[in-house]
Amino acid sequence: MVARAVGPTPARMAALIAAAGATRAGYAALRRRPPGGAARWERKNHAGRTVTLHAGPATALGTALAAAGAPGLSARTRGATALAVLAAGACGGYDDVAGAGDPRRGFRAHLSALRHGEVTSGAVKLFGIGAAGLAAGALLKERPADKLLAGVVIAGSAHLVNLLDVKPGRAACAVLAVGAPGLLRRGPAGPLSAAPMGAAAAVLADDLGERTMLGDAGAHALGAALGLAIAAGNRRTGLAAHAAGLVAAAVAGDRVSRAAGAL
Repeated sequence: MVARAVGPTPARMAALIAAAGATRAGYAALRRRPPGGAARWERKNHAGRTVTLHAGPATALGTALAAAGAPGLSARTRGATALAVLAAGACGGYDDVAGAGDPRRGFRAHLSALRHGEVTSGAVKLFGIGAAGLAAGALLKERPADKLLAGVVIAGSAHLVNLLDVKPGRAACAVLAVGAPGLLRRGPAGPLSAAPMGAAAAVLADDLGERTMLGDAGAHALGAALGLAIAAGNRRTGLAAHAAGLVAAAVAGDRVSRAAGAL
């Protein structure tokens, strides 16, 4: 049985506002003093315009702080949130830096490189986020099957949001759309949905204005947070349905990524 819907509570709105505030503060700090210099944080977007990666770490930290600090969550849920969101952001950030310029796309390309003894940044991201998702799922659920399904949902959601981050604002808008129903749920799903929504909203204008981008760090962190909200708000049947959908999306996305890389 899934949790029944209710209206947004002050606690959920507080989590949303806290995430937006923390994200915006982090984004402003990175813009003022980017570690390693401004050039290290600049990338070309799909249209060839220069944007920054500042939104990525800012949304990852803002989401983690707001979700882990939201009232009414158990210690295990807070631990699962911090682990999944920060690990997803860190692995994505590593790929943003180390994987810049790597033309390989899709799971198969990175696994093929691994079979030949090369550990790519994409492989680090794949296994790192997968392991963090499974560990978070183990903290979140009690039964072995539920732990596994929750881990797939968390890691799969992180991957799905990253797949959508191909044009300005697309991933952030997807986070807002997917997270909105969870904002109305009882239990931990409410504040866990509010945190990524607040963080995404905080950088949406700059993302749409092509001044910044989420990058792998932000997209994976936001997706992992959404996955946690979905896992927290569903039991086995719901978890299985979401896991199946996310695996199918990952397979389809891998094919599209490989086809795009071949062009």
